[in-house]
Amino acid sequence: MIFKNNMKFTCNQSDLHNNLSLVSRAVPSRPSHPILANVLLKADAENQRVELTGFDLSLGLCSSFTADIETGGTLTIPAKLLNNIVSRLPNGHITIDNEMDESLVTLTSQTGKYKIRGMEAEEFPSLPEIENREPVSFSVEALMEGLHGSLFATSTDGTKQVLTGLHIIVQPDTLEFAATDGHRLALVETENPSPSQEEPFEVTIPARALRELERTIGMSQGSKDEPVSLIVHLDPGQVVFELPSRRLTSRTLEGKYPAYRQLIPVQFERQVNVERKQLLGALERIAILASQKNDIVKFSIDQETQKVSLSVEAQDVGSGQESIDAQIAGDSLDIAFNVKYAMESLKSITANEIQIQLNSATTPVVLNPLSGAKMTHLLMPVQLRN
Repeated sequence: MIFKNNMKFTCNQSDLHNNLSLVSRAVPSRPSHPILANVLLKADAENQRVELTGFDLSLGLCSSFTADIETGGTLTIPAKLLNNIVSRLPNGHITIDNEMDESLVTLTSQTGKYKIRGMEAEEFPSLPEIENREPVSFSVEALMEGLHGSLFATSTDGTKQVLTGLHIIVQPDTLEFAATDGHRLALVETENPSPSQEEPFEVTIPARALRELERTIGMSQGSKDEPVSLIVHLDPGQVVFELPSRRLTSRTLEGKYPAYRQLIPVQFERQVNVERKQLLGALERIAILASQKNDIVKFSIDQETQKVSLSVEAQDVGSGQESIDAQIAGDSLDIAFNVKYAMESLKSITANEIQIQLNSATTPVVLNPLSGAKMTHLLMPVQLRN
């Protein structure tokens, strides 16, 4: 559809604010080109909808809502300035038009009037589209379960670019999510009740894009009872997630993802079953002292007393100890972990009980929930110094 440059429409302040806040998250704080600091606004008179788009050339967010459109058109407006004004306007109707000057947008509310200088839409880059592949149907529940159980383990180190993404394997009836930063691994396998992919397909998607997808799905679900539909277009270089009234596009990450299954031990000499919330609570308390030193917490697994003791020695600050009941099979062992890594794992598991499998104080440790999602978290222990 071709739009004129001038436009005029009226909408609710809350609709404009909510959708603008969402797409503004894809607007770069330091744009490589001035137009990228803007949000693209399209008023579609035929369908009576306003569409907003933010794009940083890697991540694109598009959202639309209903409005009373008198004249359709397109324009780009500085995202931060527009968001700051709209967020502070009172509830009620807002009229937006640029009929007097094609590049000058007027916002009229119940209490005042604001004018903002925009830029022509022709300069705004188009969001990528995938046309050659059949779309894949994803179960929203399976996707959200996989993201919640794995995203935390992605790397924040830009020099390890492929590790800053989440690796997803799409099978005919399952989804596999894997994330590792070199110190830990999170692996989640979920059933996909909406299969439409005959051949397995692997893709690594930036964690930032998937966190925005979580947020977007959450906004789409809102308080509605009906399930949210999700269509995914996958391509070796690009991925597009389509939700009702919202769309997220992201580039995919190049490079071979590590063979993460080879990191998981086949058998274990020790096994500890423990209540997840009890262990997490103890870690959160003892982490207060651990953060004063090096974030390291010592785990003493005592087979005789069937207890796991946590301890911290923070020189010149103090010390702390916690003890919780557990079911322990195998010999006693002292082992240490980064407390932040351990807590992040426990927070992403929803089961009441977890199983911790170990071999020695220097080999990988595996955490599994004893119910619910099929999930494997691997932690590398920290070497204890005498």
